[in-house]
Amino acid sequence: MNKFLAFSLALCGAIASAHAADTYTIDPGFSTAHFEITRLGFSTQRGSFNKTSGKVKLDLEAKTGSVEFTINTRSIDMGSAAWTAHLSDEGLFNVKKYPTMTFKSDRLIFDGAKVIAAEGQFTLLGVTKPIKVIVNDFQCGVSSVDQRQMCSGNVSASLKRSEFGLTKYIPAVSDEVSIAVPIDAYKN
Repeated sequence: MNKFLAFSLALCGAIASAHAADTYTIDPGFSTAHFEITRLGFSTQRGSFNKTSGKVKLDLEAKTGSVEFTINTRSIDMGSAAWTAHLSDEGLFNVKKYPTMTFKSDRLIFDGAKVIAAEGQFTLLGVTKPIKVIVNDFQCGVSSVDQRQMCSGNVSASLKRSEFGLTKYIPAVSDEVSIAVPIDAYKN
């Protein structure tokens, strides 16, 4: 009886681990968050947040997973020191009071074996709202550089900044903001 019980427990453990989610750490060096916004109805201004971090849990067989992604708002970069300092001020990103913005999702959307979207909660300036992000070019495999298991994709979303209390200069500066983040995440 003991051998049967031990075999049954081992089999259950193997089945459970076959369906366990893998954890991936997002590589901040290759996951810079970029944004675009229209200014005065003429030009498209582009900026980035150069410091990001996060984790992805992914079970491709069960088609489930979760994402936690953090953007360090103090790492904003507009390509000009004056423009960067202006956007960091109170009334805009207010990076002293709100040093991060986050996206958390427990709902990944699949098309076959590929993640194509995620629905979750986005927090900016202390305000949390639901958001759907689109994932393009999702793939998993082995990195040709260091032979590590990885998954990657290009994540994008649009949001109205006014919904998060970032209303300064509307309508001269568009309410609509586009966000794009290339994500490279390595299996732990």
